[in-house]
Amino acid sequence: MLSPAKNTYAKNEVTQWPIPNYWDLVALIFVIAIVLVLALGAHSMMGRFEVGDTVRISLNPAHLPYYALLTLLRMLIAMSFSLLFTFIFATWAAKSRQAERFIIPMIDLLQSVPVLGFLSIVIVGFIVLFRGSLLGPECAAIFAIFTAQAWNIALSFYQSLKMVPEDLHEASHMLQLSAWQKFWRVEVPFAMPGLIWNMMLSMSGSWIFLVASEAISVANHKIYLSGIGSYIAMAITEKDKMAILYVIMTMMVVIVLVDQILFRPLVAWSEKFKTSEVGNESEPESWLLNLFQRTRFMRFIGNYGTSFFSAMVNVPLLRRRQRNAPQSTFNKKLRWCIVFTWNIVLTILVLFALFVLFRFILSKVKISEIFSVTYDGVFTAMRVLAAIIVSSIVWVPLGVLIGLHAKATRIVQPIAQFLAAFPMNLIFPLVVWAILRFHLSVNLWVSPLMVMGSQWYILFNVIAGTSALPKNLHYAVGTLNVRGWLWWKRFILPGIFSYYITGAITAAGNAWNVSII
Repeated sequence: MLSPAKNTYAKNEVTQWPIPNYWDLVALIFVIAIVLVLALGAHSMMGRFEVGDTVRISLNPAHLPYYALLTLLRMLIAMSFSLLFTFIFATWAAKSRQAERFIIPMIDLLQSVPVLGFLSIVIVGFIVLFRGSLLGPECAAIFAIFTAQAWNIALSFYQSLKMVPEDLHEASHMLQLSAWQKFWRVEVPFAMPGLIWNMMLSMSGSWIFLVASEAISVANHKIYLSGIGSYIAMAITEKDKMAILYVIMTMMVVIVLVDQILFRPLVAWSEKFKTSEVGNESEPESWLLNLFQRTRFMRFIGNYGTSFFSAMVNVPLLRRRQRNAPQSTFNKKLRWCIVFTWNIVLTILVLFALFVLFRFILSKVKISEIFSVTYDGVFTAMRVLAAIIVSSIVWVPLGVLIGLHAKATRIVQPIAQFLAAFPMNLIFPLVVWAILRFHLSVNLWVSPLMVMGSQWYILFNVIAGTSALPKNLHYAVGTLNVRGWLWWKRFILPGIFSYYITGAITAAGNAWNVSII
């Protein structure tokens, strides 16, 4: 394991540029390789396409690295848009009560909408927008993956912003930070550890929906995009067991690479944003982060990125001081009128939407079908609730145990990422065979599939919450000799509760999606 170097480097006396070392050569080769690979994938997304064209998917395992590259690129693009969505809407919800009343319920609702539902709405629009180009189906696939990632990340960031300690608010006021500066200097760093954990979880969770996002149906025509999802769909259709085995092995390799190249460095880097030290064990390490810390020229170039970020945060137009002057009576009345008008408009829109929905249902749907759908919906809701309860009973204690030990977290993290990413539809045929072979109840034995897909949201959030508990609280609890149920009741459960709620909400949404897929 490489050890991080000190933040110094030798400079050329004439040019004042640092003298590169051999670590710079290794890092440069690595960066160039990553850029070339991503450029190859991006170029492949811009071919020509017309509705009716057939994209041939080969089950030859030699094509799997190329398919994995395209799938990973789609997921990274979707992750970028998910972060943009999070920074806008989660922040808005955290800072405005009126926006919070609308945005958070909408996110909770949207995460329960199946990916297929979003695809059926947007696919035609994207194909028309990018007529004659493969970018149409590609954008539809990226949007579908976005819907599998964004809601969990947004809820996590919203929860972190609501939990920013009061002393950090006071410090930002004493430093006269503007709202823009406070967001980037205080709130985002505070939310970073939980945000990165939920980025990992969302990336893993989006693997489950690859078949739905890369094998798209439009106008009774199947569009296969080159990728892991289409490979899985073709392997299932052809009943090729070896192809399924190859794709599972490929997914395992890709998940490990993403963990080592992207998420492990981010987790190690995010340690510096924690408000206090956590636990008694060593901090997480990353060989890649240590590699770049041992370079000279690359770190020198990185300083320009830091300077650019500082310039962006300190934009003069956004650097206005915060003022705590008391509001005038007129401003208070104006604010009250705006809030009141917003609530009235929102209520009218909701009532109008309900009216249109009920009128459509009563005119187009038979009463017997309404009762049948309601009956089935209640049973599905009971399965979802059972999945959340079972997952909580199993993973809350285990997640706390893992989160309290940094070494256990480093071991479990990639394993949990792979299990969370494992597409449930690969084992559907096995479950169906077992139900038919042993005459099992379908209503009962499909429930474990929900648990398998949703449990990881609870585990990851519990681990993140436990890892974020301050070290001084551990010391205080140990000094007071708090043990047993009192330790859970007064320390652990209150400390991880907000993280658990975020995980439970996203787990419920995932369970609804799995029930449909």
